[in-house]
Amino acid sequence: MPLQDLPAELRPREKLLARGPAALADAELLALLLRTGTAGQGVLEMAQALLARFGGLAGLLQASLADLKAVKGLGGSAKRAELAAVLEIARRSMAQQLAERPLFDSPAAVKDYVRLQLGSLAHEVFAVMFLDVRHHLLCMEEMFRGTLSQATVYPREVVKRALALNAAAVVLVHNHPSGHADPSRADEVLTQHLASALKLVDVRVLDHLVVGQGQVVSFAERGLL
Repeated sequence: MPLQDLPAELRPREKLLARGPAALADAELLALLLRTGTAGQGVLEMAQALLARFGGLAGLLQASLADLKAVKGLGGSAKRAELAAVLEIARRSMAQQLAERPLFDSPAAVKDYVRLQLGSLAHEVFAVMFLDVRHHLLCMEEMFRGTLSQATVYPREVVKRALALNAAAVVLVHNHPSGHADPSRADEVLTQHLASALKLVDVRVLDHLVVGQGQVVSFAERGLL
């Protein structure tokens, strides 16, 4: 049903203005961003279909521009650009929050952040979260990509970057494009190798996070560090 055919109190914009954003369902919030639907599909139906396709708002936040382009009704650049901008705002907002307080005050926020950064990638990436002495986030940087192993992740590069940033600690992060987040034996060996190299320059490895489909596994939580 077109939004204009709904009673005024049920239209997302009017509902938000009258009752606040928390009163809106996920599909209603998304419909406000999309503004219009497609031929034969109202904007609310389009929003519901998008959420179903990506597994809710969390999945949508991980969508890439290519993922969005493949959706019927998002072929035009305007809607895709607006959605991509909102997703990037969410990522930057989370990064700012992590920079303003100790990282492990909110482990769930850290997992959400790395899921946003790496969860939608089709290739394997190894990144490092560099932290200051108070464990506030300095930055998160992609260090290597491709098939990861001890031979392709160079400890000296991680050490050099940690020293350049005057980092006191790091959290290692990589993704499994297959979707399975369980660490492999190779992941464990790589973690030990990097921890040993960083220890020589007094930089602690606090955790290693593995990002899979809808899941982030922590080495620290599993007692692997």
